[in-house]
Amino acid sequence: MRVEFGVLGPVAAWSGEHEPVALRGPRHRAVLARLIVARTRLVPLDVLIDDLWPVPPENAAAAVRTFVADLRRALEPDRRPRTPAKLLVTEGPGYALRTDAVDAWRFEDAVRTASKSAPAVAAERLAEALTWWRGPAYADFPDEPWTRPDRTRLNELRSQAVEALAEARLELGQAAAVLGDLDTHTAEHPWRENAWRLLALALYRDGRQAEALGVLRRAREMLSDQLGLDPGPELARLEAGILRHDPVLRPLAGQVWSAATTAFDRALAADARLRLESTVGILRGLAVTGGTGLQASREHRLAAVAAAEQLGDPDLTARVIGAYDVPAVWSRVDDPDQAARIVAAARRTLLALPEGTPVGPRARLLATIALESRGVREPQPAEAAKESVALARDLQDPGVLVFALNG
Repeated sequence: MRVEFGVLGPVAAWSGEHEPVALRGPRHRAVLARLIVARTRLVPLDVLIDDLWPVPPENAAAAVRTFVADLRRALEPDRRPRTPAKLLVTEGPGYALRTDAVDAWRFEDAVRTASKSAPAVAAERLAEALTWWRGPAYADFPDEPWTRPDRTRLNELRSQAVEALAEARLELGQAAAVLGDLDTHTAEHPWRENAWRLLALALYRDGRQAEALGVLRRAREMLSDQLGLDPGPELARLEAGILRHDPVLRPLAGQVWSAATTAFDRALAADARLRLESTVGILRGLAVTGGTGLQASREHRLAAVAAAEQLGDPDLTARVIGAYDVPAVWSRVDDPDQAARIVAAARRTLLALPEGTPVGPRARLLATIALESRGVREPQPAEAAKESVALARDLQDPGVLVFALNG
């Protein structure tokens, strides 16, 4: 039976089925906690005695041996009598816990791995690791000198993980999602300047500039009034950046997007057709993201179709109208008037397509007519759907066929 140990909260142990192991009384837990602190190293009997009692009783050695025997029975209930223990072992003048299954050690590994990972991976790993905490580290031994170094280190690592998770989510554009956790974190740890920085940055990226500046002002007043300190350079730089709307405060992805779109505008200023096709490609990509991206894609669809018609290129217009296939039922408009205008544009484009136009654009136009005419009691939408499916089957193009079948 594999046993896992927990110190990210009260000291605990669980069996392989994650069933709690009964650890008996506080002295039993203290012995186990002291061995976990030692990280598989030997803890001499006299050290255990001194750590367990400020003034050890005469029978302290016998009591420790009893605690150890009880723990062994709890941790290895299937071990036969006189068979050597595998977990809590005797070594020379003391004892050691032979395990690597301690939640605190897993947490350390997770934070270390996340620090070397891309934001999406780091966010997922840190979010999971933070769920392992059940309270302060070694919560049932808050005043013991032998837990102090581990408690201090682990609680600091937890704060760092909360901030690293917020940093990763901010880089992923999830500013609103981190505000609640950061607000709680700054309330619990008001001396952490990085926590204030992240909260202000999240507010700014969520479009709440005044509140972001208010957070920085609050941090400055607290540091000055209670500690007699000025804010560090990072808080000062952030405040200055917010006041001048510094582009560097955007997420890295946003900075790249801004630079790329600027270059795009510069390179394609005169090529309206290429610009329109590229824009429709972006709108199609937005539809795939769902949520607000899908809504934005729907809102700009009619404008893109109108722009294509203005250029007087039926082939381009057919490609623009037929681009919404991601799947098509997602991008179908909900507004009957807008749907009717798209259908009308598709019909005009069908009539304007020159002879010799490939079958694919025609199939997509027919599928669009069928899809956007759902609920209309006329024979034309059904006929368009039937013809688009037939054309798609002739093409043997799975993408066009799926679009047609949606119609």
